[in-house]
Amino acid sequence: MLRALSRFLAGQDIPAIGQAPRALEPVLGAVLAGVNRLPARWADQLYAASGVSEALPPNRLGEVDSDELASWVVDQYPKRRYPVVFIGASNGAAVHLAAALDAPWLPQTVLIPVRRRGVDRDDPQAELEAGRAPAERLLAANPDLVLHHMHDPNQDRLMISGMSYFRVKWRRLPDAYRRFLRDHLMAGGAVVTVECGLSWPVTRVGPRHVFQFGALGGASEEEYHSGGPRVADLLRRYGAHRSRWWPPEPDERAPEAEWGFEPGLLTDLGEAADQQQFSLRRMPFDHPERMSPLVADLHRAWYAERGLPADRLLVESFLLMEPWWTLRTGSVPFWMAFNTEASHRALSDFLDTRDFEEIRLMLFSHGTESIGLAGIDEWRRLLQRAGRRGMLLGVDPRAFPRDFAGLVRAHRELTRVRPCWELPPPRRLSDVESLLLAER
Repeated sequence: MLRALSRFLAGQDIPAIGQAPRALEPVLGAVLAGVNRLPARWADQLYAASGVSEALPPNRLGEVDSDELASWVVDQYPKRRYPVVFIGASNGAAVHLAAALDAPWLPQTVLIPVRRRGVDRDDPQAELEAGRAPAERLLAANPDLVLHHMHDPNQDRLMISGMSYFRVKWRRLPDAYRRFLRDHLMAGGAVVTVECGLSWPVTRVGPRHVFQFGALGGASEEEYHSGGPRVADLLRRYGAHRSRWWPPEPDERAPEAEWGFEPGLLTDLGEAADQQQFSLRRMPFDHPERMSPLVADLHRAWYAERGLPADRLLVESFLLMEPWWTLRTGSVPFWMAFNTEASHRALSDFLDTRDFEEIRLMLFSHGTESIGLAGIDEWRRLLQRAGRRGMLLGVDPRAFPRDFAGLVRAHRELTRVRPCWELPPPRRLSDVESLLLAER
């Protein structure tokens, strides 16, 4: 999401979700299409290995420097003045909103994958214990971070075979973010906090360390913690010698690791607003997909004001998103957090009250027949609601949810959509007042 927005603000699109240069996109697509044709077990192993290759060895966690992380974030953006800066939770709809306002977004949450061996992915107690020592190294070196050790054997089943998901959130405003606001926010500009209030049951491990079992997606909190028929079926299908998980007992709720906002950041932001004389606006919402209809409707109105048709819908999934081509093709963006039945319902509810002549749908493949996954036929039925053309974008229906080539093909197919228009002038913050709380 950071790469997609920073490249948009530099006047560029994002081939291969920012993982490879444009020139390599056809080659990468062909290689991944070959992976799609492998037996499922081999394809799963390659997919998992690609993730583990990016993970840090646990003995190097003490080398992670949150100041350098924050500096790396701000260095992604073109060095110019901006009328608005967004700070806070990760959210695809908010990325489109920021793009519409010609604004950067500074994420509060960063994923640090950590290599790990010898732990059964279906044993959350062992996962918690394996994360203790690396967590201590990381937190000792970075007092401004809180750690959410997240473990999801449903949706992340392939990746967690060889690594742990450490998601860290800044509870203090990093110096690099503070300097960015000083040097790149226009005089009289505004900072907007992206505040997703989604929470999840966690086990407190230390003052700045919680363990989260499960995550937003296809399975419920109850299924993660108490089991059920769908959990038993998943474990049976994947050859696990158990019928449910036995996670550590949760003792509190905390901001959800991937999507939730840590409110401790607001104190420093309020102080920075007083010192640097910018206005601080808050954008609270209770679920990652709650913003999607609002931002979609903002784009529909924007296109109508420009005399363009507003009947072309682009449905994005998780990391598959493209703000530059969204505006170039005059598409209305609707972002889904994932590919689950809940995301399917969110899109269906949106389409119940709006008509589109064209609907194009990207689907993120995570490689797992997970609980709550919406099947390809269910997605195709939604596409039938298009007045003229409904189509999957870059998706191989035979391979989904192991369609790894779709990570590349979606962008390539979107670049072929016609007609195209020039990028519009940015919206103003006053145009989106209905999404914001009053100035603090």
